[in-house]
Amino acid sequence: MNRAVLALLLRPAPGQNSVLALPVVAFGVVTTLVLTVIGGAQSFWGWTDEYAPIYQALAAIALVLLVVPLMSLGGAAARLSARRRDERLSTLRLLGVSPAGVTVATVAESVLVAAAGALAGVVGHVALSPLIGLIPFRGEPLGFAAVILPPQQISLVFAGVLVLAATSAVIGLRRVVISPLGVRTRTVASKAHWIRAVVAAGAIAIAFVLIKVFPSIGGVVMTIVVLAALFGVALGVLNLVGPWVLKVSASGQLRRAEQPERLLAARIVLDSPQAAWRQVGGISMASFMAVFAGTGVAILNSMSSSEAAASDLALADDIRTGLIITLIGSFLMVAASVGVNQASDILDQRELHRSLHHLGMPIETVDRARRRAIMSPLLVTAIGSALVAAVLVFPLVGIALITAPISLFTIAAVVAIGIGVVWASTWATRPLLRGAFQAA
Repeated sequence: MNRAVLALLLRPAPGQNSVLALPVVAFGVVTTLVLTVIGGAQSFWGWTDEYAPIYQALAAIALVLLVVPLMSLGGAAARLSARRRDERLSTLRLLGVSPAGVTVATVAESVLVAAAGALAGVVGHVALSPLIGLIPFRGEPLGFAAVILPPQQISLVFAGVLVLAATSAVIGLRRVVISPLGVRTRTVASKAHWIRAVVAAGAIAIAFVLIKVFPSIGGVVMTIVVLAALFGVALGVLNLVGPWVLKVSASGQLRRAEQPERLLAARIVLDSPQAAWRQVGGISMASFMAVFAGTGVAILNSMSSSEAAASDLALADDIRTGLIITLIGSFLMVAASVGVNQASDILDQRELHRSLHHLGMPIETVDRARRRAIMSPLLVTAIGSALVAAVLVFPLVGIALITAPISLFTIAAVVAIGIGVVWASTWATRPLLRGAFQAA
């Protein structure tokens, strides 16, 4: 019976092959970037000279700034086909399949899809490593051997991706096992409670105090660990409070809506603030990193303008290289996150598009509403994330470097590029929306 259920889950519905392909692609991108980021960071931990702690601290911070959002993208990848799977599973439950049978088949399906993507990601990491090895630090390339991960670490990341997929599948099963009819009829409403804002504010306040106090009382290694952990917690807090912020913003837009696309856009966000946040979560991470990049550029500019030693100037060049690599990784993450989430959202809302088509709403109106539901929350998301990052960076560098003209210009440029990536992806996924209308 479980084999039959598994075969049903893995077989896409007619015209929905992309629903199964999207999670595979997403897991492949996540695995490639995680392995490559960890591989690049590991190359600094073998150094033991006086500058080694600086390189290691920056590598640890960059690792957290990139890997935490990538894990969030991995969680989104595990949920890409959740609605299609929920509907099929709820039907099976109504037909009498046991909860144990549903659980085993669903976890197996999620793990198989994740394994296919993760395997492609391992191949991508091996293919990218020679290029990453050409990046110069300390006047010479890192080398392929320094950035390629050993088989044991690759296996750990591979297993972590599978565990993430299985965990997301089990969490998603709770609704189906408890109330299959409610899932089938879409009666489960998404919630984003104000308590998220209270928890987020408390966590950021605690992180601010620790960042201000700990560097003066802790050792170098422990300070690196604490700072990296606090930045990771801050990124997690953004994911926690983001849906609530979008819910509040969309509620205000709904009251002021005077055009059909504005009304529909606000209702789309309010229907599932979590799904709306996944659409713009990538720009939140990019905006968070933009503050670090801006202050870093300001520090490098002050070092270059002073009479610094040659070794300090070499360090400044390496930091600049690291900033560029981190930003490129951030933009790749934003592009993958937004593109995959938008495509999956269109595929997930085929029934809505079909209903709107039957009601006579033109595709142009639906497309404007879809793009507004994505672009409207971007400004709030970008500004809010930048402010959180500035609060955390302030104890380390002070307000002068954060508000320096070159810092503000860098922050604005990075955020503008990130928003441009999101905007471009809304147009790139338009053919999928047109296909959904044609299918209707």
